[in-house]
Amino acid sequence: MIVELERAAQAFSAMGSEPRLQVLLCLVRAGDAGLLVGDIQSRTGIPASTLNHHLKFMAAAGLIDQEKQGRTIVNRANFDFLAHVGSFITDQCCADASLVGGPSATAFKEKNNV
Repeated sequence: MIVELERAAQAFSAMGSEPRLQVLLCLVRAGDAGLLVGDIQSRTGIPASTLNHHLKFMAAAGLIDQEKQGRTIVNRANFDFLAHVGSFITDQCCADASLVGGPSATAFKEKNNV
């Protein structure tokens, strides 16, 4: 899956506030099991109404998945998409380096284990 510029920009924007990044990191640390809103709230201290807004914003950007289980919603980091968003930047590494006589992308990636 190649992350298009618009989708990547939306994802980076959704991570672009300290509270949303805090929530995302909380979900990443929780792993595949995910967390309920109350669990995220207790770990972050973000008020429930504000937290719900952040979760909806991140879900719309594709950063998290929300699964309704009865009356509760389990929130999980979308690890596949997060990996693609991260690689969206690193895959561009050194793409123009040969134009200006810099190191090749292959050499940089080998040196940095990218």
